[in-house]
Amino acid sequence: MTIERVGVIGAGQMGGGIAHVLALAGYDVSLSDVNSSLIDKAIGAIRKNMGRQAGRDIIKETDIEPAIARIKPVVELGGLADCDLVIESVVENDAVKKSIFQELAKILKPETIIATNTSCISVTRLAAASGRPERFIGLHFFNPVPMMKLVEVIRGIATADATYEAVLAVVRRVGKTPAEAGDFPGFIVNRILLPLINEAVYTLYEGVGTIEAIDTCMKLGANHPMGPLQLADFIGLDTLLYAMEVMHTGLGDSKYRPCPLLIKYVEAGWHGRKTGRGFYDYHGEQPVPTR
Repeated sequence: MTIERVGVIGAGQMGGGIAHVLALAGYDVSLSDVNSSLIDKAIGAIRKNMGRQAGRDIIKETDIEPAIARIKPVVELGGLADCDLVIESVVENDAVKKSIFQELAKILKPETIIATNTSCISVTRLAAASGRPERFIGLHFFNPVPMMKLVEVIRGIATADATYEAVLAVVRRVGKTPAEAGDFPGFIVNRILLPLINEAVYTLYEGVGTIEAIDTCMKLGANHPMGPLQLADFIGLDTLLYAMEVMHTGLGDSKYRPCPLLIKYVEAGWHGRKTGRGFYDYHGEQPVPTR
């Protein structure tokens, strides 16, 4: 099928980033959120980020306004009725996502494809709530979307070949590299990455090293561009904890058990950069380790 209009549900950092790359690739984008001010904020951030890209000669300055003009703010889900593809990118919560898909089932054209940007939840389970499992798929973009080249493509047990091929064309048109991942908790990247971060938290919890020492060791000793605790703050400790719990429950292996210290940080509301404090405190000019 031909996909020209794409709906994006959720105007947060991920949803805004997805709308950004879609609009630059020439798609008409309907950006939806229950909070209209978040949509306005997202479009402002998209314009700013496109300006940065133009400053680095990644895109042309003349590309910006036509791309912004292709993004239509939508508050009610009913505004997505004419979309050929809808990408959900809301909070990582099974119940919230399912309720959205159940609403979409009443609104969308029968041939419209639904994709979820979940990073760890079963695509097959979410697809069952959509009423169109054969036209449902996982498209896991990475943050920040305009910069990160990978998209994990996850087929549910009922995803049709035509659905898979249609979304592959979208992924390639926006300049990303698709990688097919099996529908198991964490998929590929998070299945490997999050236990590494969780082990770094255990290393801190057990007093093997300080925050600064752990991040320095992994940056200089393993040539990682960012230390694991710094990366945890960037991802969001609440998001990290939820994903670890999904993998621990879904796979039943103790190696995915979230570190108690991670749980404490989340309980304290220290969720990382987005709250101003996680493993680092971000209130000053430079991040400062909190332990």
